[in-house]
Amino acid sequence: MTPFDGTAGLRGRRSPDLELLDSAASLAEADPGEMLRATASAGAQVRESAALAAEANLAALADEGRPRAVVVAGAGTAARTGDVLATVAGPRCPVPVLSHRSAGIPGWVSAVDAVIAVSASGRSPEALAAAEAAARRGARLVAIGAPESELAALADRARAPYIAVPRRAPARASFWGLIVPVLLAARTLGLVKVNEADFAETAARLDADAERCRPALESFVNPGKSLALELSNAIPIVWGASPLATVAARRFGDVLAANARYPAVVGGLGEAGRGKVGLLDGVYGGLAEAEHDIFADPVEPDGDLTRLRLVLLRDGGLTTEDERGRGETTEVEDRRADAAQQLAARRGVRCSVMTAEGGSPLERLASLVAVPDFAAVYLGLAHGLDPMAVPAVSELKEMVSP
Repeated sequence: MTPFDGTAGLRGRRSPDLELLDSAASLAEADPGEMLRATASAGAQVRESAALAAEANLAALADEGRPRAVVVAGAGTAARTGDVLATVAGPRCPVPVLSHRSAGIPGWVSAVDAVIAVSASGRSPEALAAAEAAARRGARLVAIGAPESELAALADRARAPYIAVPRRAPARASFWGLIVPVLLAARTLGLVKVNEADFAETAARLDADAERCRPALESFVNPGKSLALELSNAIPIVWGASPLATVAARRFGDVLAANARYPAVVGGLGEAGRGKVGLLDGVYGGLAEAEHDIFADPVEPDGDLTRLRLVLLRDGGLTTEDERGRGETTEVEDRRADAAQQLAARRGVRCSVMTAEGGSPLERLASLVAVPDFAAVYLGLAHGLDPMAVPAVSELKEMVSP
């Protein structure tokens, strides 16, 4: 029997094509579905969706006062909007906010609750079943999705407001286009305090990051390309140091899987400290002191050996008690993040750190999402993949469709 070799299977992974990353023409040729262009449209999506939501009759949602609870129903990117809403609303949100990813809605939902059904295509089974169940039970309903879709028709039959968001295939390219209508519906229900200035500043932040990550900029001045290089031949661990940063971490995991076909361990640093931090000592993590070269290039991997790469997302924004709920929360998060960086350094696990910027929670979230979104696309392109087309996803949908 061949003895187990802890490094077997970790070698021989193809390095990214650096020449492709630094050639705008080659990137355009490798990206026939124009995922880079779709990613750069994030700021425009915020403005567009805010205008479209303003045209919808959302005022009727507030006629019966504040609901007992709000359910954001959908799957994939649509469900992630519920996580964003819960985080932006914060711990002082007057009612519970639940992201529901299964078909239908929880059994306790009734006429005193509100349901926000979200589907970029307007035809996801989860959103359709949720909208139908909400209408049947008399819950307040608002639906968000593609124009002239099944979801739009269902909302029309239920006489519920519908916000038509132009469809961008795939749904993950519509992240910001779906978030804004959800937040505006929640504002009408009295759950969040977001205003037009917050949306304008968020859109400007996304535009600025798109400019910094544009294909024409070389890797050493392009944060999206730099992060992609740091993750090449590595297994990413993406931890958020705060609830807001954890939402960004989970989004990064989504796009790494879909756009770059990279597996990633994602989550909140608090939960990681109760078990997952042990990965740093595992076969992909800690290097023995003799193996760790302190003079090694921080971007280049250790030869052809695959190792962990920690991506730490920190929330460096407002820390008032009114926003965060507890004055000591940020101090705990900072200590935890500092400790995680020190643990990684002691084990030779390299770390990429991003700190949120901006005044509002929405803008700070944007500052943690934009660059990783570009990094995932660049990583996929550098490995010869088309980020727009994910054959396994298409095949799975065909296999399970009735």
